[in-house]
Amino acid sequence: MARSATLRNAVATITILLAILTSAVAFNEINLGSLEDHALTEFDLKMREPDLLVGPQVETVVEQLEEAPPHTHRHEKRYGSGTPYWVSQIKRQGKTPYGNQTDFVIWRNVKDYGAKGDGVTDDSAAINAANSLGNRCGLGCDSRLSESVIVYFPAGTYMISTRVIMYYHTALWGDANNLPILKALPSFDEIGVLESNVYLPYGFNWYANQNNMWRQVKNFVIDISDVPPNRAVHCIHWQVAQATSLQNMVFIMAPAIPGDGSQQKGIFMDNGSGGWLEDLVFYGGNVGLFAGNQQFTIVNATFYRCNTAIFQNWDWVFLYKDIEINDCPVGFDMTQGGDIAATGSVILLDVSINNAQVGILTTFSEKSTPASAGTLVLDNVDFVNTDPAISYPNLTVIASGNRKIDHFLQGRVYSAYESSYVENNLTCYGPAAKSARVQQQAGAIPKSPNLLDARGRYFLRSKPQYEGVPVEKFKSSMDFGCLGDGYTDDTDCVQRFLNSIETDEIAYFDHGYYIITNTIECPINIKITGEFWPVFMVMDTGNFGDVNNPKVAFRVGQPGQKGAVEITDMLFETRGPTPGAIIIEWNLAGTAPGAAGMWDTHFRIGGTNGTLLQSNNCAKTPAKAHGAAEKCWCAFLLMHVTKTASLIMSNNWGWVADHEMDLDDHNQIDIYNGRGLLVESNPGPVWIYGSSFEHSMLYNYNFNNAKNIFTGVIQHETA
Repeated sequence: MARSATLRNAVATITILLAILTSAVAFNEINLGSLEDHALTEFDLKMREPDLLVGPQVETVVEQLEEAPPHTHRHEKRYGSGTPYWVSQIKRQGKTPYGNQTDFVIWRNVKDYGAKGDGVTDDSAAINAANSLGNRCGLGCDSRLSESVIVYFPAGTYMISTRVIMYYHTALWGDANNLPILKALPSFDEIGVLESNVYLPYGFNWYANQNNMWRQVKNFVIDISDVPPNRAVHCIHWQVAQATSLQNMVFIMAPAIPGDGSQQKGIFMDNGSGGWLEDLVFYGGNVGLFAGNQQFTIVNATFYRCNTAIFQNWDWVFLYKDIEINDCPVGFDMTQGGDIAATGSVILLDVSINNAQVGILTTFSEKSTPASAGTLVLDNVDFVNTDPAISYPNLTVIASGNRKIDHFLQGRVYSAYESSYVENNLTCYGPAAKSARVQQQAGAIPKSPNLLDARGRYFLRSKPQYEGVPVEKFKSSMDFGCLGDGYTDDTDCVQRFLNSIETDEIAYFDHGYYIITNTIECPINIKITGEFWPVFMVMDTGNFGDVNNPKVAFRVGQPGQKGAVEITDMLFETRGPTPGAIIIEWNLAGTAPGAAGMWDTHFRIGGTNGTLLQSNNCAKTPAKAHGAAEKCWCAFLLMHVTKTASLIMSNNWGWVADHEMDLDDHNQIDIYNGRGLLVESNPGPVWIYGSSFEHSMLYNYNFNNAKNIFTGVIQHETA
């Protein structure tokens, strides 16, 4: 995302409508004093027992959560299985060849730094030591991508008295088969148990919020239930941008009682340009998810007995998919700003709100401003024992509840027509549009059965973590002989390595930079995963230099082939000019929905060490007229989804850098990438979730004669 005033010209495209908005941001929440409490369930009574959540006994609650709470959709309860997690056992030999520290440590187990995880010892200092070792990118650094860190937490209960600070380009991973618990001590009084962007005086942060990219947090329980509920603390402060994710996490807060002054929140997200959340569960607290960001996709999240499940503080556009809200007085609150709405657009897709006093609160009206603010789209939203479905803060009913609403529109609609006007005594004709504000139920939109699951919802599959696969089934690229040193041509080695993988094995790429100079043919039945985004770095040595004869760098299947290819946690870059490179060509059709796909796999072109497309040779010179310097040309096309392809794409960012990320100046750069994502799949199906392609020259997205394509929120920005 560009770090300038032009950010506000970004366009957020969604399945149903398009909205462009800049909104004022404030931090006031609705008063819940007028809303009555609900009858307590057996689970609520357990949550309210005063000694249940003290110290190591929190495991008792976690064990109860192995069975998903009522109305939970598709949550896979993994903790407590006890199966060794391959991530903790695999040999660690990743490299950071473009970094500045020869002895830099990528893999860090918190217990190697003194953490106990015994439910008694304060582990804050030890965990922060694991995070900070090695001149990490913190205050004053702005960004650094040449050095990557994985901080691993084995199973246990880690007591926290001070926040755990996550430095730039850091992954925090817990044991997926026995989720570690980060439990705040009663004295805890900071913004979040996990902190992604430290606040400074006068409204500043460690990192520019739109530039706080490249992070992962997964497989944790974060518990703040012992902290007094009227203290404004949160499980996680998540102020982030693109290529970030939270996955498979449980947030436990003090039991919520409307009117008790509770200030606790599960996720506190106040700014940024994200982003992706999946497989989350929230218990108790005043607000489960406090959401404020330019754009975000949230899938498969369950809320249980929060005062307000989701409070939308501001946005440009958010998509909520497969959300289950249970026993929360308010399901979704988008009232921030009152008549000057702070929310741009919100889409609720395949959502169920159960046992709420009011499903959705809004302040949208004929007189509210800005004109397109407060846009709300409901698609397949079920209000169970919840009435009204939508209302104003004074509880004036907009839409009645206790029913499923197939489709509801709130916002500005447009009707196009041909207009005429006279100019120089000539009658001229051209397109025009009329607009009107609506707030009404609409008929269900047509949906291809090929895109739906057995419940009639749009198909979705979470990112695989391979929790049940023994470590012996993971085959290492570096053990095979590939170097990943950022200089040696690894093309032949990578091809032979992929060809060697058996169908019951997984190709594991140790962190590094693998130079690719010719087409890699990906086998049609293979699983590929990486150690926190190892890089396939495409380089021209005679194959990728001809813009008039582009050539594929990484091909998945031949036209017409079917198979099962899964790619997770990989990154594609270029080294130097590659104007004839098509980075990925995907021809393969999955043998079943979700059998073929790429999750948390990205394109990052230029702006980092090793790319040779940086501020020291491709600096932006806006005061000087110039053409496109050939040394700063990038790829022909980032990704081509061809006619025969079928796959799911989830949390993919195609970023052509507009500024420097590694060199100290962090200045703007001018590099020239031809095209972003071309989709020609017909008949499909293709599912695209949490997608962003930015800064290519001719287009970021191009859907050409495609059929049976689902896109959620897709975000793009001009260079």
